[in-house]
Amino acid sequence: MLELESTPRRRYLVSFDPKRVPHRFTDVLIIGSGIAGVRAALEVDPRLRVVIVTKDKLELSNSAWAQGGIAGVLDPTDDVRNHAEDTMTAGAGLCDRAVVDAVVESAPQLIRELAQLGARFDERNGELALTTEGGHSHARVAHALGDATGKEVMRALIERLREQRNCEIWQKTFTIDLLTHGTASRGALVSHEGHGKTFVWAKQTILCTGGAGRLYRETTNPEIATADGHAVAFRAGATVRDMEMMQFHPTVLYIAGGSRHLISEAVRGEGAYLIDSRGHRFMPDYHPLKELAPRDIVSRAITDQMEKTRHSCVYLDLRHLPEAMVIERFPHIRQVCAEFGLDLARDPIPVRPGAHYMIGGLTVDHDGRTSLPGLWAAGEVTSTGLHGANRLASNSLLEGLYYGVRCGRGASTAALAIPDNFSVTPLVSEVPALAATKADDLNLTDLRNSLNSLMGRHVGIRRDEEGLAEAAEQVEFWDRYVTQREFHTVDGWELQNMLLVAKLMVQSARARCESRGVHFRSDFPKSEYAPQSHVVVRRGMVS
Repeated sequence: MLELESTPRRRYLVSFDPKRVPHRFTDVLIIGSGIAGVRAALEVDPRLRVVIVTKDKLELSNSAWAQGGIAGVLDPTDDVRNHAEDTMTAGAGLCDRAVVDAVVESAPQLIRELAQLGARFDERNGELALTTEGGHSHARVAHALGDATGKEVMRALIERLREQRNCEIWQKTFTIDLLTHGTASRGALVSHEGHGKTFVWAKQTILCTGGAGRLYRETTNPEIATADGHAVAFRAGATVRDMEMMQFHPTVLYIAGGSRHLISEAVRGEGAYLIDSRGHRFMPDYHPLKELAPRDIVSRAITDQMEKTRHSCVYLDLRHLPEAMVIERFPHIRQVCAEFGLDLARDPIPVRPGAHYMIGGLTVDHDGRTSLPGLWAAGEVTSTGLHGANRLASNSLLEGLYYGVRCGRGASTAALAIPDNFSVTPLVSEVPALAATKADDLNLTDLRNSLNSLMGRHVGIRRDEEGLAEAAEQVEFWDRYVTQREFHTVDGWELQNMLLVAKLMVQSARARCESRGVHFRSDFPKSEYAPQSHVVVRRGMVS
């Protein structure tokens, strides 16, 4: 294990006087409304009060955008040992075997529970329709609405959530920082739309804030994925791990001037080819599994082929597949392509890799406890040991379900053991305003675009020491003058969070002098460290 230390410039992003800020109290605070957060809320003991804060609308999350499906052994000809081995193989030596075994063994039951909660999965001849995706040795991916699994799953879960009388939902609420006393988490300072700053005191807090894809220009993630959970937890003292491990999805719709859209792994699972600008099917040149090789291999192959052909993208080719199957199986993707005048069944679809899934995150135990007492975490904000150095397709919703359940149960047990009259008086003192509070002289859009460009160039699919050193110097420079300012808007806080997480990612990438999974160092192209060599970053003392 490689242990590093990094010190944020500030403990809290904003000034406050506890005597002038409203205080709210709850038993369990859940931050985030994706699959992990909502599933955790459904598992909390009904005797406990729950507040769920979500940055945007309840329905907007990375989970809701998920297309492919949820992996689980539901076919009698498959075996959980095969699912485990596929996961371990994709993870390139960084998976925790005990975690992998526990999660994949639970997968069939977790999927059945979703159906019981109202999720309607696609069927074929009265049975669940299962498909194959990259890295899987069997067809084991359950899907819904053809290619909109996350949308359907979140619809069902949110309907159940709204029925829970002990749950209060705060939408359009930005979590500025976690509140701590000593070494323990005690809730969060949030900015509630229309109400301003509010202290939410909680006996237990569950962090389910999702990923960090918006650190990159090319990404499949919605606008909300700005690494806020990673940042607030690290400032509060939680340990993070393997922050260099950002997974890039091989196939993101690439239309100059248009927004980026994910083209699901399932498209290749159903038989689509990857061809270059000259019409050459190139994946057989790179890997025996061709288009169904693990995502890191396919992403690097695409970038190699783009360089060879000096073309800005490659193409997904479905023209050899039955048109009726394409129309039935991929209605959402077909509609998106049609908006740009492309017919999914008849036209080559321009694609290139984009930032997709943050594998690194908060270190948690098998129940979702972080290193900060009172703080639990589930989903993409964590590093559980399931994904290792490269997430296997359709294991992400599965992980969110598994750890959402564990966190909901664990936080319930802990909260029930704490009396309602626990004192918050000594937990926080006034944080004075910074001397330099002028934030209106910064062009935040330009800064964010510059950060996106830098991360894509130097902390993307290929990395080397020269580029990482340049990234470290530039991010440090931006962070130095951005963090000395106090912002009063979400876009300012997001930028501060993104800069902190970018620093952690660059620092971790420089420390891992090898290539493993999604982390490819062109100056260290081989895997050198022993398996289970994690890069851990702990917070230094903050003044």
